[in-house]
Amino acid sequence: MKKNILVVDDESSIRESLSGILRDEGYDVSVAIDGVTALKKVEEDPPDLIFLDIVMPGIDGLETLQKLKERFPEIYVIIISAYGTIETAVKALKCGAFDFIEKPLSLEKVVLTVKHAFDFFKLNQENWLLREKIFPTFRLDGISPSITQLKEDIERVAPTNASIIITGENGSGKELVARLIHQHSRRSNKSLVEVNCAAIPEELIESELFGYEKGAFTGASSRKLGKFDLAHEGTLFLDEIGDMSLKTQAKILRILEEQKFERVGGSKTIEVDARLIAATNKDLPEEIKKGNFREDLYFRINVIPLNVPPLRERKDDIIVLANAFLNRFAKEQNIEEKNIGPDAMDILINYTWPGNVRELKNIIERLVIMTKEAVIKPDDIVRSLRGGSPSNDFSHLFNLDLKEAKDTFEQHYIAYKLSQCGDNISKTAETIGIERSHLHRKIKSLKIKLKGNSKK
Repeated sequence: MKKNILVVDDESSIRESLSGILRDEGYDVSVAIDGVTALKKVEEDPPDLIFLDIVMPGIDGLETLQKLKERFPEIYVIIISAYGTIETAVKALKCGAFDFIEKPLSLEKVVLTVKHAFDFFKLNQENWLLREKIFPTFRLDGISPSITQLKEDIERVAPTNASIIITGENGSGKELVARLIHQHSRRSNKSLVEVNCAAIPEELIESELFGYEKGAFTGASSRKLGKFDLAHEGTLFLDEIGDMSLKTQAKILRILEEQKFERVGGSKTIEVDARLIAATNKDLPEEIKKGNFREDLYFRINVIPLNVPPLRERKDDIIVLANAFLNRFAKEQNIEEKNIGPDAMDILINYTWPGNVRELKNIIERLVIMTKEAVIKPDDIVRSLRGGSPSNDFSHLFNLDLKEAKDTFEQHYIAYKLSQCGDNISKTAETIGIERSHLHRKIKSLKIKLKGNSKK
């Protein structure tokens, strides 16, 4: 794709000669006779690069440059002038010019400066993409009162060093909240180290958290830094902290109180400065009553409690999230953008979303890839929501009123998930992201039949 260059000069000879040089080099060129005309042209069709004379009738080049940089800071501007002085050049560069060329213009100087400008632009783009990849910008989408309040709370607590515990159902966005807190903290230039406490076996979690010394156990051929080492001066995010053993909880409490720890197999005390953010889908006060969680650790980490509400309690956000995911996945998959029709969106809004935002995200990605038409229809939504079960056809739902349709779908959905989990109620409840007692009530109210050997 050809680059477009705008030449701004009140002398026709300069406009013609410079335009000829640039066109010979393969660029598209447009011209303007003064600053006012140039600003209008840029408003209508922003170029990639501008050659700008300083001495012109009306607003001069430096004033034009200032106005351009206010409105279009990303456009590179090369100043040209027959009255070149060091003072003028310095002033132009301070105002945001990329370079300064004296008249009469040298062919080699013009071509070389343009090449440098576009090389520099390409390098900046690559650096920006790299920064986005390494340090992505996170965003909490939503307009509901609960999410609006959560955003305000994040802004308020992020700059502090207070320990934070984030609660919420599976898939509701607890990890995103943790990333946002780190991103807006004073530690954002350091590491955010994540630990999924539920995914690490009990016998390995201590070595993962605290690291180990060479020879600490069979296979420890060299020293390994733990998560606390890696999170020094940054943030440590303990996801699903409610699944951590009591033994490990005791060690975590000690580190938080003393800001010191020892590696497995080591005797050296290591000082650490890491902010702790924890997250859980469990009711920790209830876990304390059951003897599964230390009360002293709970009070230590529960300085700032934040709750991420389930998607079913913030229906206002479904449209916002669905459209954001549509745009994101269309770009990621290099697919033409799609829209969700009003009737199809109504189905999304009225669905209960047991898997929360994670489930919505997965379904939108599936729709973006699998839907052939530009507009996503109700049938497309229904096929995606039925969990891939080929035996269930939900087209008849459109002949029912909303309550009947909702109950019918929930009945099929829960029955299908139960069958996937071998009618294990606890496992099913965890899979679909609701409390076991809530699932029991659903099974009873929807009259779902269980096998005789079903597990509680």
